Amino acid sequence: MLAMILVGLVGGLVTGVSPCVLPMIPIIFVTGADSAGAGRPRARAVAIIAGVAVSFSLITLLGTLLLAALGLPSGVLRWTGIVLLALIGVGMMVPAVAHLLERPFARIPGWAPTGRGGRLAPFVLGLGLGTLYVPCAGPVLAAIAVAGATGHIGWGTVVLTVSFAIGAATPLAIFAVAGASLSARLAAYRSRQRAFRAVGGVILIGLAVALVFDAPTRLQQAIPSYTSAIDRALSQSDAVNDALGRSAGGAADCTGSGSGLSDCGPAAGFDGGGRWFNTPEGRPLTLDGLRGRVVLVDFWTYSCINCLRDGPHVRSWWSAYRKAGLEVVGVHTPEFAFEKDAGNVASAIADEHIGYPVVQDNDYAIWNAYQNRYWPAKYLIDAEGRVRAVGYGEGGYEQMESRIRSLLREASPGVDLPAPVSGADDDTAVTGHRSPEMYLNPLRAGDAYRGTGDLREGTGDFAFGARQPDDSFGLSGRFEVSGESVRAVHDARVRVASTASTVNAVLGGRGRVVVHVPGAADRIVDVSGPPRLYTLAMGDDARREAVLDLADGVSVYTFTFG
Repeated sequence: MLAMILVGLVGGLVTGVSPCVLPMIPIIFVTGADSAGAGRPRARAVAIIAGVAVSFSLITLLGTLLLAALGLPSGVLRWTGIVLLALIGVGMMVPAVAHLLERPFARIPGWAPTGRGGRLAPFVLGLGLGTLYVPCAGPVLAAIAVAGATGHIGWGTVVLTVSFAIGAATPLAIFAVAGASLSARLAAYRSRQRAFRAVGGVILIGLAVALVFDAPTRLQQAIPSYTSAIDRALSQSDAVNDALGRSAGGAADCTGSGSGLSDCGPAAGFDGGGRWFNTPEGRPLTLDGLRGRVVLVDFWTYSCINCLRDGPHVRSWWSAYRKAGLEVVGVHTPEFAFEKDAGNVASAIADEHIGYPVVQDNDYAIWNAYQNRYWPAKYLIDAEGRVRAVGYGEGGYEQMESRIRSLLREASPGVDLPAPVSGADDDTAVTGHRSPEMYLNPLRAGDAYRGTGDLREGTGDFAFGARQPDDSFGLSGRFEVSGESVRAVHDARVRVASTASTVNAVLGGRGRVVVHVPGAADRIVDVSGPPRLYTLAMGDDARREAVLDLADGVSVYTFTFG
């Protein structure tokens, strides 16, 4: 219980200082300032924040179910908040409008016009503003939203929601109290106070207009997500999983190893999905129909800032590799009720220039089939229909592209791939080109093997070619080739041409390896014990050609570069 409360509080605090909350700061500051006056201005400012916290918590937890039960449009909450924001702005500029808006509620106990000591009015104001804060829920509360939308609400979910609300409200309360304090200081100067209220009104109306055109989302999209790593760690914590009753296991807990690939089991299909976009006549796709192609399943939702920043990478992969055998399937699983609207989804697809197939997953059928937990999330499926790698959140683009390229080569050995598009080659260094990881086995060598003799399982004789092309390796002498490595049998040598500052290899068996690099002294590596990584050459980034003389019995699994 204590761990659950702490995770909720920390998750809320992190969300309260995240890029997504930035547009809320002027709103809270200005409305907090407008709540000042006679009585207890700071208490009234806190009442606004209490309303915001209660509002976004209830909407996140129950909003989808309530809207469905009442038959209301999915965007009604967002538009309610925008209209309220504009009305508050006008009321700050024109006091007569403010009194007119408050008149219907004047007889309610605890209600009083702004500046006259009432406490219910600012709380209700906060309830309305909370509808604008919902998209800033963050991954912890987003997971709560999924639980609410699917009707899986237990006591743990409620505890997590309440603690999250308190944590998220704390940073906002600081801005609200600061605004109230400023307005209280200006109370003695009526002309300055009127000017402050007028400027605040203009700000709120401007923000309402910006929200209509979704400008804050575009701004947040351009700002680096400096809280994403903490968000991801919190959302994957045992406390959150326990609170939401999420089971462990399955593809969702299989993230691959390093820059390589794992076998995460058979992929789930797309059964239970709703409307399809970007397919012929809107027909649904199936995994059986995609057999033979590498498939990247991308879970996203159009109001998720992390998804919007992640999207250009997914689109660039699809554009670069679809002719080589890659298919991307976007699974749009809504985080909030308004994201269920097919028209909104279609507009987002057009706005983001998404050309690959997208399926609406309003009932979380595909989400649950994959046991997914996060936005965005990527499941990379090989040509045989098995999940080989999983990626969560932003980042790791070079590694994911490297895995895509490996699976494309695995599906079609010798396939001609374009240059990498993630700003680095497969496992590229930040500065300059770096050779991709090379696998010394028939299944995954692909076009990295360049030499005389077929690389197939069994014992055979090999010879170097006239030259070793960049980013490739060749064999000379007799080797025993297996599904994982090549093992030296007699007079065995390996030649590798790469561009990197460091050349490493996974070697196994027992014996001596002599590394020859032109212009450098020979390096002797003694191999013993189970397979592990050995450093063969180091230096400045440059094209280098290394030749390894292998003692009989030494196996070579992979080359990696740093």
